Amino acid sequence: MSLLDRLRPPPPPEFRDDPEAGRLEILVGGHRAGYAAYRRRPGAIALTHTEIEPEFEGRRLGGRLVREALSRARTEGMDVLPFCPFVRSYIERHPDQLDLVPADRRGEFELPSDG
Repeated sequence: MSLLDRLRPPPPPEFRDDPEAGRLEILVGGHRAGYAAYRRRPGAIALTHTEIEPEFEGRRLGGRLVREALSRARTEGMDVLPFCPFVRSYIERHPDQLDLVPADRRGEFELPSDG
């Protein structure tokens, strides 16, 4: 690998939905770097687990993955049920996403009732 190749920023991650597995995957250089597991219900998506492969940790991919999952839920007009602790903490740090969680369910996830 040349010096120029090493200095070039990595390609942006890509996202792939795998509805059969119930996963939104994040891909880096064509390799699966992680996924957010979900269960869909009419009008809602439950985000149950987020995982980044060890060799891809420390690159802020988990946050990018959650941001993409929330963005897709918003586009589809779906409520979000953040059972995954990482998703919950992301929403806590990004209060502009709180409206995706139904107000009457926020207490269940220890999220503020107002937003």
